[in-house]
Amino acid sequence: MASYKLTYFPIKGLAEPIRFLLSYGSVEFEDVRVNREDWPKLKPSMPFGQMPVLEVDGKKINQSQAISRYLAKQFGLAGKDDWEALEIDATVATIDDLRTKIASWFYEGNIAVKQTKYEPLFKETIPYFLKRLDAQVKTNGGWFVGGTLSWADLLFIAQLDYIIYMTNVDIIDKYDNLKQLKANVLNVSQIKSWVAKRPKTDH
Repeated sequence: MASYKLTYFPIKGLAEPIRFLLSYGSVEFEDVRVNREDWPKLKPSMPFGQMPVLEVDGKKINQSQAISRYLAKQFGLAGKDDWEALEIDATVATIDDLRTKIASWFYEGNIAVKQTKYEPLFKETIPYFLKRLDAQVKTNGGWFVGGTLSWADLLFIAQLDYIIYMTNVDIIDKYDNLKQLKANVLNVSQIKSWVAKRPKTDH
């Protein structure tokens, strides 16, 4: 049995999909949470000075999506064939596009620029993405791809708290299929157990 150690800040953020996947795989993992004041000392020891970092049997690797894809393959959540794997990857990239656009607005330091970005983001961009993601779930029987759970579903729901934290609104409230997806994911026994025991953070 491989040993897993995940290192990230004490939030859900980009590491929560990895925690969901490790929990789904029913493997024990060390969940190291680094306070921001301690990060500068630790940063030089991390690949490319980034987190999250996963150690598998002592070997360190960075890049959250690459880690998630690797774990998804280990645990049977990467699609039943190459086409489904492609659909899952495309969905993950689309979700990441949405998160990146929201983060670009949220972390904008220039208040005037941030204000100009607000209406296009909330009135156009976010609804554009969510409408299509909602339709995708409807087409696929309550999941993003293939009528069954994949790592795209886990990633979206695991990052939802972070997205809601940035937008300060429940972005899926008007999208019944995405709400059903959330219920489906959180009803998976391993995910339910993780959510019940994980440290309480707002994002």
